[in-house]
Amino acid sequence: MRRYGKHTDEDDIRQRPNRKGNRPRTNIRPKHEEAVEGMVVTVDRGRLTCLVEDRLVMAMKARELGRKAAVVGDRVAIVGDLSGEKDTLARIVRIEPRSSVLRRTADDDDPYERVVVANADQLAIVTALADPEPRPRLIDRCLVAAYDAGLEPLLVLTKSDLSPPDELLELYGALGVPYVVTSREELESGAAVDRVRKQLDGKITAFVGHSGVGKTTLVNALVSQERRRSTGHVNAVTGRGRHTTTSARAIPLPGSEGWVIDTPGVRSFGLHHVDPSRVIHAFPDLEPGTEGCPRACSHDEPDCALDQWVADGHADPQRLYSLRRLLATRERTEGD
Repeated sequence: MRRYGKHTDEDDIRQRPNRKGNRPRTNIRPKHEEAVEGMVVTVDRGRLTCLVEDRLVMAMKARELGRKAAVVGDRVAIVGDLSGEKDTLARIVRIEPRSSVLRRTADDDDPYERVVVANADQLAIVTALADPEPRPRLIDRCLVAAYDAGLEPLLVLTKSDLSPPDELLELYGALGVPYVVTSREELESGAAVDRVRKQLDGKITAFVGHSGVGKTTLVNALVSQERRRSTGHVNAVTGRGRHTTTSARAIPLPGSEGWVIDTPGVRSFGLHHVDPSRVIHAFPDLEPGTEGCPRACSHDEPDCALDQWVADGHADPQRLYSLRRLLATRERTEGD
């Protein structure tokens, strides 16, 4: 068997036979130093719409990226035709490092992760106070996913004209999650839009929520000049909404540095990908108390040091209750 040293002559190196007669295969990838940065705003059946400077460019993923997929919110490097004109197509040759990744699985037993959005700063969890009825377990799951991804959560409660928000706000009061309460009349007058906008300025915010909660209606009001999507209705029999958003899309917030990312309505939010040990990071008043916990403590067992930590007055008991409720979401279904 022939061996090669460090200083082999180029003619001595064997190349793999290429029956097609084109260029020999190589592991060397081009650097694409001329590539221009863009942001992915939509993904539709392998075609990605990217914002490059002030124009929208249609692109596809370069083969050299392999199985790595770009998602809405990704910062990418693009080459090719960047004019944005009709029937032109550019190539995405690099996906830049992500500052955050919001993931979910179909259910808690599904090991396949689905990336919802990349590089978001905030997760707006939209829920109706009635029609359909609020689902606290789904809210809990979204909160866990937000904490795991390092996103700031925001509760947006809609349809307050149908039911008061007091009970739901009491449930989440100990978490200290910021919230906005809206009604249909306030959306029409613009009063609620102004309150929500204050929470979005300067941030990239992903909107998630159960179908029929008014998420798309709210997004339409925030970006009124674009009239983002058609709105749907709630089925009077099942209490479920009709999906009106079929794919995620990033939209610039008018008059602001912020972005809104509207996502399809969800009926489940699996947390198979979440390591429960990371959820405690969202509770800085409780985290120091875990130093006395046994190894691999679930924080809901007799030897958990958090009970004594709270008993000594270092944290509010309601905070510990909220932590344990969130950690237990993987043990329950959203409909419980």
